[in-house]
Amino acid sequence: MNTNSQVWQGAGRRIYIQEVGTRDGLQAEAAFVPTEDKIALVNALSDTGLAKIEVTSFVSPKAIPALRDAEQVLSQIRRVPGVVYTALVPNVRGAERAVESKADELNLVMSASESHNLSNLRMTREQSFAGLTEVLKAVQGANVAINVSLSCAFGCPMEGDVPMTVVLEWCRRFVEELGAGGVTLCDTTGMAYPTQVAELVRAFRQRWSSHELTLHFHNTRGMGLANVLAALDAGADRLDASLGGIGGCPYAPGASGNVCTEEVVHALILMGYDTGIDLPQLLAAARALPALIGHDVPSQILKAGRRLDLHPNLTDFDEIAARAVNR
Repeated sequence: MNTNSQVWQGAGRRIYIQEVGTRDGLQAEAAFVPTEDKIALVNALSDTGLAKIEVTSFVSPKAIPALRDAEQVLSQIRRVPGVVYTALVPNVRGAERAVESKADELNLVMSASESHNLSNLRMTREQSFAGLTEVLKAVQGANVAINVSLSCAFGCPMEGDVPMTVVLEWCRRFVEELGAGGVTLCDTTGMAYPTQVAELVRAFRQRWSSHELTLHFHNTRGMGLANVLAALDAGADRLDASLGGIGGCPYAPGASGNVCTEEVVHALILMGYDTGIDLPQLLAAARALPALIGHDVPSQILKAGRRLDLHPNLTDFDEIAARAVNR
């Protein structure tokens, strides 16, 4: 890795933080968060300086009942200029619903691993790619951006390592055949490690420097923040993260959620990166999350506070100090 202190300390470099908790996080929750609360949460997040918010997913309500109010939420949120409001779409009908609800961007998904794609989407990778092609044809002329998220880009829980050549070939097809404006490389089950991340980011950047590249990490094995820093050091400038660190993958039993938005932002601000985020406002949004979902969240910043959130001295501190001086 590059050990240049200018790189590791950020040097004012702009990093774009993209919130996925309102989709990737809430879809994993057993309790249904009321529609008006989802809208209020997105509105609060819109004021924090996030570059992009993945608001919801237009999947079948039977498959993910937690997001059955996708149209209402995306249609009724308050739009803040400069924030991109995106939605995950699995097929043509989902894309049409998202466009009707005024999504700025459609996020399409398939896996780099054949086993995971079959388990998660019930299709081969080629069938998924054909489906993504149909989605793009259906929304031509709709003035909506396209991003493709490639699951298991850093490893598959059934197959193990996924060769980098396979990952890059799918990226090539997304960019050159589909015409996608952006690609997200997803560490779906938390299998990524820093040197692997750096190698893949550099390889992507060398080939498609003008396309948006997003890194989507999970903290399943405690390497989330290390992977974030490795990605930035290798040239990445867009990161997905989830408020409170909620979310996870059903194919990684016991897996923890995505990297935590407020933890990532806290670390990057300390290192001198320009995130554009108002951290106190972000923390205020995160504090409201446990009441919405009915349980505690993984976020350590919510528990411990920021690095310089100092504690008051003991009430008898002056007396203790005086006794110590007079010993």
